[in-house]
Amino acid sequence: MMFVLDHTYDKETDNLACDEALLTYLEMTPSHSGILRFWESDKPFVVLGLSNKISTETYVDRCKADNIKTLRRCSGGGTVLQGPGCLSYSLILPISEFPIESISDANCFIMSQNRDALLKHIPGVTISGYTDLSINGLKFSGNAQRRLKHTVLFHGTFLYNTNLIPSISKYLAMPTKEPDYRNNRSHHEFIQPLTLSKELIKAALISQWKSEKTLPLDVLNNLEFDPKYLDNAWHTKC
Repeated sequence: MMFVLDHTYDKETDNLACDEALLTYLEMTPSHSGILRFWESDKPFVVLGLSNKISTETYVDRCKADNIKTLRRCSGGGTVLQGPGCLSYSLILPISEFPIESISDANCFIMSQNRDALLKHIPGVTISGYTDLSINGLKFSGNAQRRLKHTVLFHGTFLYNTNLIPSISKYLAMPTKEPDYRNNRSHHEFIQPLTLSKELIKAALISQWKSEKTLPLDVLNNLEFDPKYLDNAWHTKC
């Protein structure tokens, strides 16, 4: 049985650091069950994938003018805009307990589980590209992963009833890499929020992943955050 953690920190950097801290914790605690985490920021900010370049993935001047922070996570994937209406989730899974031995195995298994969870509530959910979920060719979820020897962090976002899409077009440039099904569509032509509530999305994933126990408070309180998330050089590298 997996544990669930529904917790958003006040600081944007802490929310990013928490995912990596949970990955490290589980790597060092091989007997521990997997963890499903949820969080959602109350203010918009940009998150770069591990190898993304700020200058090519964002409109730097617009972000600076509007005090939109640009931060970096520990996983790959593309650049996203976090904020209200963007529910973030993280799966931290022991490789020995799930069919996720390779990157492609993890993509296939985890995306299938997430798709099936939502199909129970809304028809037409499809896995598109490698790690997107879409309906009728319109994306509502993107995902990425980071792997250690024994553990995988697989995390992403679900857009729901959000007004973020105009801001996505304002602050994010067209991605330097895109899946074939995007067909060079702009952000507002390509992205469509779910009509489900975040409570229903959470409940669907919790049920699918059988995450019925809350993560013990002592685990959360004893997590060690990597100090790089407080270092501007980390976020501006590349």
